[in-house]
Amino acid sequence: MFLDFFFLLKKEGIPVSLQEYLSLLEALKKGVANYSVEDFYALCKTILIKHEQYLDRFDLLFGHYFKGIQFISEATQKEIPEEWLRKELDRMFSEEEKKMIEAYGGLDEIMKRLEELLQEQKERHQGGNTWIGTGGTSSFGHGGYNPQGVRIGGSGGQKSAIKIWEKRQFRDYSDDLELNIRNIKMALRRLRILTRDGIEDELDLNTTIDKTCKNAGYIDIAMQSSKKNRVKVLLFFDVGGSMDPHIEMCSQLFSAAKSEFKHLEFFYFHNCIYESVWKNNLLRWDEKTPTLDIFHKYNSDYKVIIVGDATMSPYELTQTGGSIEHYNDQSGIHWLKKIKENYPYTVWINPSAEAYWDGTKSIQLIQDIFPKRMFPMTVEGLSNAMKELKGKKLRV
Repeated sequence: MFLDFFFLLKKEGIPVSLQEYLSLLEALKKGVANYSVEDFYALCKTILIKHEQYLDRFDLLFGHYFKGIQFISEATQKEIPEEWLRKELDRMFSEEEKKMIEAYGGLDEIMKRLEELLQEQKERHQGGNTWIGTGGTSSFGHGGYNPQGVRIGGSGGQKSAIKIWEKRQFRDYSDDLELNIRNIKMALRRLRILTRDGIEDELDLNTTIDKTCKNAGYIDIAMQSSKKNRVKVLLFFDVGGSMDPHIEMCSQLFSAAKSEFKHLEFFYFHNCIYESVWKNNLLRWDEKTPTLDIFHKYNSDYKVIIVGDATMSPYELTQTGGSIEHYNDQSGIHWLKKIKENYPYTVWINPSAEAYWDGTKSIQLIQDIFPKRMFPMTVEGLSNAMKELKGKKLRV
């Protein structure tokens, strides 16, 4: 039962497991969603979908596979007690609404007429008493008045339609969503290194059960210290020039990072990290921090996140004196390699469109230094970057 639907979900990239499919069958067997397509839809979504990014794709596939299934088949109806059907009708419609339905010839007649109009009408209609439109007295539409009508979208003008016929609108949940504070935080939370620290004020349930069993049922409570995220992060932001269009996005990332990471240090640079960086853009020429001091102060336990579009003249990376703002005694590549040597867990977050990366020489040079460590500033990109920071060290 529904095995083809299960295979369709897997084919279209939705991660569903056999165990979830069996759970769905078990729920159906127990009558969780017997006679309602909407209930069945909600049940499938609850059991099969594990992440909001797949909701829109699931809705489209569900609608495609079960297209046209709105009411219970005649064969099935024969098995449904008449008392149940009467109670269901009483639940769906009031006495006044049922009289309206009968006055029009019954619900089937109304739905048939609506389908005919949907096929005939080719444009929007305002006012009137025949077509599907707004502000009129037709039996079908929105914002008008007809006590025997079917509302098309909206919230209803007179609250008198006998059925809401509303095209479902879904917002895409995909991995390349425009970032906001909430989903940035969700992505950054993947970088968690939890250790127990502090006083023992949290119940250790597993140890308590184990000790209690060994004590022949006499309760022996065990306590433990709570888990805290001990990850330490160094955050470098590129500012100015080609980064100006990304100010808002980077500000959101900065805000989310400050909220998620207790041990966070941040610095700014322009185009490439050279011999010095700064913490205050207004005082950048007066209060610089030598990059070597950062290496000495923050050990290799720190995870490094560099945020920048990596778009510049290749000479700014390859040549001494290549910086457009000052004379650098050592090339940008030299300093990026020093970062790689000191911090084996480093990623580069690029807010520019990934489609343009291959055509930008400076991006290719940086990718050579940090192989497979440059990620787009998307939900998926940030999530993958956080996974990488918990994975293997960079090879020097």
